[in-house]
Amino acid sequence: MEFGWLSILPPIIAIALALITKEVISSLLIGILAGSLIYSHGNLIGMVETSFTVMGDKMASNIFIVIFLGLLGALVVIVTKGGGSAAYGNWAIKKIKKRSSASIATAILGCIIFIDDYFNCLTVGTVMKPVTDKHRISRAKLAYLLDATAAPICIIAPVSSWGASVATYISEANMGNGMTTFIQAVPYNLYAILTIIMVIIICRTKIQYGPMAKFEKNAIEKNDLFSGNYPEGEESVSNQLGDKGKVYDLVIPILSLIIISIISMIYTGGGFSGETGVFESFGQCNSSLSLVLGSFGAIVVTFILYIPRKILSFKAFMESINEGIRSMVGAYVILTLAWTIGGICSSEYLATGEFVGYQVATGGFPIAILPFIIFLVAGFLAFATGTSWGTMALLIPIAGTICTTTNTPELTLPILGAILGGAVFGDHISPISDTTILSSAGAGCNHLDHVSTQLTYASTVAACCAVGYLLMGVLDTFIIPMIVSIVLLVGTLIILGKRSEKKNPIDYSHVNH
Repeated sequence: MEFGWLSILPPIIAIALALITKEVISSLLIGILAGSLIYSHGNLIGMVETSFTVMGDKMASNIFIVIFLGLLGALVVIVTKGGGSAAYGNWAIKKIKKRSSASIATAILGCIIFIDDYFNCLTVGTVMKPVTDKHRISRAKLAYLLDATAAPICIIAPVSSWGASVATYISEANMGNGMTTFIQAVPYNLYAILTIIMVIIICRTKIQYGPMAKFEKNAIEKNDLFSGNYPEGEESVSNQLGDKGKVYDLVIPILSLIIISIISMIYTGGGFSGETGVFESFGQCNSSLSLVLGSFGAIVVTFILYIPRKILSFKAFMESINEGIRSMVGAYVILTLAWTIGGICSSEYLATGEFVGYQVATGGFPIAILPFIIFLVAGFLAFATGTSWGTMALLIPIAGTICTTTNTPELTLPILGAILGGAVFGDHISPISDTTILSSAGAGCNHLDHVSTQLTYASTVAACCAVGYLLMGVLDTFIIPMIVSIVLLVGTLIILGKRSEKKNPIDYSHVNH
């Protein structure tokens, strides 16, 4: 606790600057330098040394994610130049006649791919971009659909990298059997459940509000999917669609990516060695390495599929790999800086999380409002640090201690649900979150456009959840709080949608909704 309230300054500085300047790289860098300056007690040389030491450590510990992004970027360019994406897009357009159906198809695919959020964001974005583009769905809207069906789905799916990790945290905190308690806590995770409900409502209706309404209006009326804010590398890739490919030239690479990644998770978790069961292996797997193996395997499968049929020449195939890796440079830079500022805030340096957790544990709050307070704290902590996993790893042991010391075992599940929901919410609205960054990359959307448009939608859900958690601390059930939260959400969306439509109406005559 050496740095106290100063420990929360770096993420606040970075986030505030990003929202003000609309420039995320310099904002993150300033936040990193500020944190390093605090840690080095004003020593400028120490500031620089600390910044790059943390950056190097974080790049080393996340190297598999870096490799995975490069390989996935390569796969995207390969299937694009091979014509697989165009063929699938043309097929999907024939089958998907309505704009709402395109949104729903995107959301459903996001729910199906629940193994890992990184995997979800990039894979679904790759597959669905041709479809959503044809139906004039803005890239900001696509990024929201990717983000809203990534972490919220993963956090309620037992067979996922998220579920397995949370189960481990629960066991270590002595809060009962890890996986059993995790499953029992799912109905208490209001944010994940309400986010999924909101996605369904947004897809099925014409409700648009906040900054998203402007992006959707431009997309529908002008076919301007970006509102003029093109992300780096987007146009160069999109203009290189091949015409030789068939639908299966996209489907087979994507399926091989999914299947090999799942098999790799079982393998790296010891599922094939007899050390653990198949189900338990997901909890012990190296998910990052598994994704690398999956993406490399998918490229090999695609090579075998394309080269003998001359869909691409050997030279064009290799050039596509190079181009795909280069297309991920922007995501590399932002992710590296996000990891670095998260490292500066870690227990080894400023201990931001420990400080916030201590304030909660010693704050003397009434027991009944603990789920509400913890939901807010988890949201703030994930927002400030950009990591939902780090937030959950920190707060779950604190929650276990609180329930034990206050002799309130009945609050275990509400508090656990509040931590999981709050962590995902904070992660959703944070510009330095890796999932938020990858959703932008997967959709081919300007990063800060995604942040600004999703902020309003996610905050709407969170506000309704906050009311539910207030009730949850008083009532010994999740049913009434959930019903109240859902009713609030539906009512709020109707009101906001009508106000937005009255203020800035959208002409839907250009699309088949």
